[in-house]
Amino acid sequence: MSAYIGNELEIFLHAQNWKKYWADFISPYVRDEVAEVGSGIGANTPMFCGGRVKNLICIEPDGRLIEQAHLRKPSAPHPIEWIEGTLSSLDPARSFDSLVYIDVLEHIEDDAAEVARAVERLKPGGHLIVLCPAHQWLYSPFDKAIGHYRRYSRDSMTAVFPKRGGEFVERVYLDSIGMAASLMNKAVMRQSMPNYGQIRLWDTWMVPLSKYIDPLLGRNFGKTVVFVWRKNDA
Repeated sequence: MSAYIGNELEIFLHAQNWKKYWADFISPYVRDEVAEVGSGIGANTPMFCGGRVKNLICIEPDGRLIEQAHLRKPSAPHPIEWIEGTLSSLDPARSFDSLVYIDVLEHIEDDAAEVARAVERLKPGGHLIVLCPAHQWLYSPFDKAIGHYRRYSRDSMTAVFPKRGGEFVERVYLDSIGMAASLMNKAVMRQSMPNYGQIRLWDTWMVPLSKYIDPLLGRNFGKTVVFVWRKNDA
């Protein structure tokens, strides 16, 4: 249905410390009927296999990426369904306890409309979980190369969500140490794509430091913003 223009997905497969960091943070809100929107090559899908998840749907508009995801399809104690399309491709009656967007919303031009569609798909008491690159002033050639329309601040992300019908559970920044690396790329290196060595350095040394330091800073600084929004009970 739609071709993804980025080519960073394979490189970031190796960022296992980072994936575990954010996955552990959002895990209290991922349960029962779960949809991963923009699942790509399935790099993040293992993070949603197990725990309190009963069924997982992976939704991706680029059929080529779904084919790659199938090659690394993770084992799971619950069914995994792969859908080529978007939320709008699903049966209108289908709803979820958790909807997860990991580095996806910044690729969607009308982000507010996408959030509205996601909210409609949430069951009462369900959670919409969004992780995105933070701070527009960090927007770099890398962002442009992989099709990012924007980066987000806590305020700009808040503005995308509905004013009624639910409440924010989390609005935080993660990876304070990694923010320094992003600033270096923005100001000095200006790379359109990191290499494997740089990803390895960041994931091996910076992410563990961020995991320790972020709580000390109140999770008020970081290169990634994470939002969790809970829909009101019926």
